[in-house]
Amino acid sequence: MSTPMNQKEKLCKEDGADKVDEGYYRSLIGCLMYLTATGPDILFVASLLSRFMHCASEMHLRAAKRILRYIKGTIDYGVKFEKCPSFKLLGFSDSDWAGSADDMRSTSGHCFSLGSGIFSWSSKKQEIVAQSTAEAEFIAATGAVNQVLWLRKIMYDLHLEQKESTIILVDNQAAIAISNNPVFHKKTKHFNIKFYFLKEVQQRGEVTLVYCKSENQLADLFTKPLPISKFELLRQKIGVCSIQSKEEC
Repeated sequence: MSTPMNQKEKLCKEDGADKVDEGYYRSLIGCLMYLTATGPDILFVASLLSRFMHCASEMHLRAAKRILRYIKGTIDYGVKFEKCPSFKLLGFSDSDWAGSADDMRSTSGHCFSLGSGIFSWSSKKQEIVAQSTAEAEFIAATGAVNQVLWLRKIMYDLHLEQKESTIILVDNQAAIAISNNPVFHKKTKHFNIKFYFLKEVQQRGEVTLVYCKSENQLADLFTKPLPISKFELLRQKIGVCSIQSKEEC
């Protein structure tokens, strides 16, 4: 298979399909989650299928087997790291809005690189229901900022201190505006107060949220199924390529 998931497929808990053996399904998903440690291109769908551990159906199992077919065709793929003139941390943050058919929650995704292939990636369903795309992006950016603060501390311990502010690219201008000014709009009053630290970390100069176009958003790969052309493009941009193909790398 060219992609790990069908772009038009919508998975939910009660899909009307026959149930499958939960033990077998859990074992399969556990193996796939193990592979996500070195395979960021399958993280989103593996994480998505892990939500159905206790209600696995034939449709979920079929989606899991599609990942296996994708892996079989990309068995020689991996994240390529190249020598860079400077170790400058760069992040990408994205979300889908109300992507879960069961509870209408959104999925946050982020990834980080030091100039070549990404070395840190995440795809996780948000804990609350976002009432707008801006809120979903805002929550996703908060998770990315938490991660980057931790990464900056680790790099400091490794004598690779990031003296400049770390840029996190976000494809939603409203979320960036709210992070700089939490009273940006009356509709933001329902945002949980814990997210307002985004303004503080930007004022301290540790992190800067910068707008980027959706087509340049690498974290798109961790929030939703994509068409073949975009999936292959983003996969290449995050550094995943075949060790046998010099042109692709």
